[in-house]
Amino acid sequence: MWPGLANEVYHMNAFLNVLEKNRIGRSSLRRARPETLQVNLGDLCNQSCAHCHIEASLKGKKVMSREVVDDILAFLKANKMKTLDITGGAPELNPDFEYLVTAARPLVEELIVRSNLTVLLEKGKERLPEFFRTNKVHLICSLPCYTKENVDRQRGAGVFEKSIKALNLLNEKGFAGSRDLQLDLVYNPLGADLPGGQESLRADYEEALEANYGVRFNRLLTITNVPVKRFKDGLKAKNELEEYSRLLEDSFNPETLPTLMCRTFLSVGHDGKVYDCDFNLALGYALEAADGGSLVIGGLDLGELEGREITTGGHCLACSAGSGSGCQGALTVR
Repeated sequence: MWPGLANEVYHMNAFLNVLEKNRIGRSSLRRARPETLQVNLGDLCNQSCAHCHIEASLKGKKVMSREVVDDILAFLKANKMKTLDITGGAPELNPDFEYLVTAARPLVEELIVRSNLTVLLEKGKERLPEFFRTNKVHLICSLPCYTKENVDRQRGAGVFEKSIKALNLLNEKGFAGSRDLQLDLVYNPLGADLPGGQESLRADYEEALEANYGVRFNRLLTITNVPVKRFKDGLKAKNELEEYSRLLEDSFNPETLPTLMCRTFLSVGHDGKVYDCDFNLALGYALEAADGGSLVIGGLDLGELEGREITTGGHCLACSAGSGSGCQGALTVR
């Protein structure tokens, strides 16, 4: 057992300890100019997944207001960003979701929506596949396995069947059938393990989903479960947190550091505060303003961000373990 592993303070600083062991200075982790604005519309969701790092559910109360959405649109008009990446919760449940997508689409080259798929079958959301097609949305959809048993175990009974139905609807609208209608799937492990190889898993998904359900997709993205909030609580309950933390530390891959998403992502929370990434958002590690308060998207000057040292914690080991992990999947090929 690691010395002091049971001590929460040590666990929070495990990433910096690993950098030190590998003779990597913490000052090397600095922000570049942001290329992607990731907007978390809140913790309201029609699912309650075991791995969710923001503990989203139908009881979610942290919902982004129209005022903050307008601040985001003003920011996009004033600052050239390549990508807008919209997430949640189930972002589609935010009452201003369609307003944001429609207004923001002309302002960015790429607009990503991260969907749990089943929300597309909720009452009042039936028109979303057509809405996504019209706005040429790049969909990144959660499907943590290609078997019913594993998906339902992680995400709830009946989720797999609903997910397949939603994917069929998206395929019928042309998604995964043309360059402008990208449909990617996301895999994350069921438990305290690292993902397998991204390309080999993609082949498995492709074979199983097309043969059994006629589902087509573009890329498969593998994402490592980050030990924060609900997933961390689950590991503690099963006495697996120390073992998983050891796995992440032992699997540290320095080749992932140049492409960690926190270098070029800027994450915005429901209240407008900005963060290095969505996991720091979940933990409340907002970027600080000069006056000691939190930076917010309204009136944000990008010059305040470039070159800043990235805020890190023990959870960063998940992004830098094995092939690496980020919102766009694996960071390296191993």
